[in-house]
Amino acid sequence: MRKLILLLVSCLWAISLQAQEHLKFKGVPIDGTLQEFVQKMKAKGFTSVGMQCGIAVLKGDFAGAKECTIGVGTLQGNNLVSKISVAFPEASNWLELYGRYCDLKEMLTEKYGSPSNCIEEFQRSYQPQDDADRFYEAKSDRCKFITTFSPSTGDIELRIAHGDYKCFVILSYFDGYNSYIVRKKAMDDL
Repeated sequence: MRKLILLLVSCLWAISLQAQEHLKFKGVPIDGTLQEFVQKMKAKGFTSVGMQCGIAVLKGDFAGAKECTIGVGTLQGNNLVSKISVAFPEASNWLELYGRYCDLKEMLTEKYGSPSNCIEEFQRSYQPQDDADRFYEAKSDRCKFITTFSPSTGDIELRIAHGDYKCFVILSYFDGYNSYIVRKKAMDDL
């Protein structure tokens, strides 16, 4: 009897996972092969730029911002799309950088509910006194502004980032179901 109950619970669990929805980007489920997903993004108006380190790179407008760079990634060792990242255009000052971060955070909160985690701090013993100081701290990688949303379909991370002494906002989508599939496959190997 106990084996029958365990089998029934396992079957119900598998059925519920099969019915699991994928996180969506621009209304398109984050699923399928890299080539299939890139084609769907082209149909949404993005332009393919090429591949860099196994990541498909596209350009286009997103969430009211022009000329964003979009990276489409797959799970390691698998051609299953699992992550989309949008790098918004470089900001020229703190008000622009922080304003974009706050606008996106507000829209994401409206769509997905309260964040599951939010860290917004400068990483020095003193706090910057003005916007020029704040922008300098951001360019110097001494500010940590990360907000995470965790809908049932995956995770969404909004953050202030920098590179080559430039500052910008990055919004990343991580599909939960495809990550689970690959993890389950790895667990089966153990």
